[in-house]
Amino acid sequence: MTPARIVIVGGGFAGVECARRLERKLRPEEAEIHLVGPSDGQLYLPLLPQVAAGVVTSLAVVVSLRRVLRRTEVVPGLAVGADPARNQIVVRQPPGSHRVLDYDQLVLTPGSITRIIDVPGLPEHGFGMKTLAEAAYLRDHVLRQLDLAAISDDPDEQRERLTFVTVGAGYAGTETAAMLARLTKAAARQYYPRVDPELVQWYLVTHSGRIMPELGERLAERAKQMLARRDIELIPGASAAEVTERSVTLTTGRVIPTRTVLWTAGVTASPLAEHLGANTVKGRIATDADLTVPGLQGVWACGDAAAVPDLTAPGSFCAPTAQHASRQGRHAADNLIATLRGRPREPYRHQDLGMVVDLGGWDALARPLGIGLRGAPAQLVTRGYHLMALRTFNARARTAFNWLLHGLTGDDFIRIGLIDRGPHTIGDFEDTGDYLTPEQVREILG
Repeated sequence: MTPARIVIVGGGFAGVECARRLERKLRPEEAEIHLVGPSDGQLYLPLLPQVAAGVVTSLAVVVSLRRVLRRTEVVPGLAVGADPARNQIVVRQPPGSHRVLDYDQLVLTPGSITRIIDVPGLPEHGFGMKTLAEAAYLRDHVLRQLDLAAISDDPDEQRERLTFVTVGAGYAGTETAAMLARLTKAAARQYYPRVDPELVQWYLVTHSGRIMPELGERLAERAKQMLARRDIELIPGASAAEVTERSVTLTTGRVIPTRTVLWTAGVTASPLAEHLGANTVKGRIATDADLTVPGLQGVWACGDAAAVPDLTAPGSFCAPTAQHASRQGRHAADNLIATLRGRPREPYRHQDLGMVVDLGGWDALARPLGIGLRGAPAQLVTRGYHLMALRTFNARARTAFNWLLHGLTGDDFIRIGLIDRGPHTIGDFEDTGDYLTPEQVREILG
């Protein structure tokens, strides 16, 4: 029997869980498994705000793929094009060469990228929070603003450097703003005698009047109270209209002098979705309930890049969360195995088990199984959830030790010099300019 060649695109939650399941349930003579990803590590995205705040180190939030995948070939590179008619994908590998991979079954889990809307100046001056490099870069930038404010004699420059604006009040934006506000206030009090802590100002801008609506009204109100205690001003009913090097203009007309605009106002599916010729829903690949892509033989999609029907809420689609991505990855593997063995496929169905939010210190919110928690109980649930979700003992041990060390010794205000090497845009970090057009894909494939 010739083994089926299975190619998984993406090393996030969905892709890794799919590969692990396939390894456990398929014999080597049944399938060759290949996973294409930009690195050999799985990034645990929910802890990126803690990396930016210095609570945990970068290594603590990355799981080695070679530790969790025993017989899957990890192909380093970025899938930048696909031709489903020829069962081939194009992978850009360092230092820029292209490799063509053939497949019998293709599982698309390329995840998402920061959604950049048509806001003048945003691509050049905005900061994202989608990759490990972006989190480390943002931390360097924020601490550098304190350094430069401390040596400036210009009150206007000081005010700009000590003002920070986050656009988007979802989980990433709210957690990052809360943790960095805590960090910058503490730094100004302890180590910058020339900086007035009262001048350190954080804003959280949201298009609606609510933050993290998935938490429910009661817990969302608690979150607002926690943010207010950090002196974070919530600006509802607004978004960014223009971003410059020294200010952001909101859609309400308000101008905020600042050198830091963090953009977390949503994500969009990987540009790879455009190459398939499949139907999309707001950029996400439309799938059937069994995670197959209609009209494309042997193509599956799950995770953030897929619009999967939510059978627990008819008429809607599963939210692009880590919880859904992990379960969809395992389910796609089960259905793929059933297809190879001539068995029927099952529709994906999963009831959301709740949400957790860490705002730094003992400020946390959680809603496990619909039960609202806040404060210390919520923080214990939140950190327990994160430790369970990390896939290796190494990652769990590093993260737990980082939490313990931070709790005992407090913050360190160390920059590693990333910002000193020149500015980088969101597109630079997320490789959005590397994806090929369909014409370029055809040229490479011949």
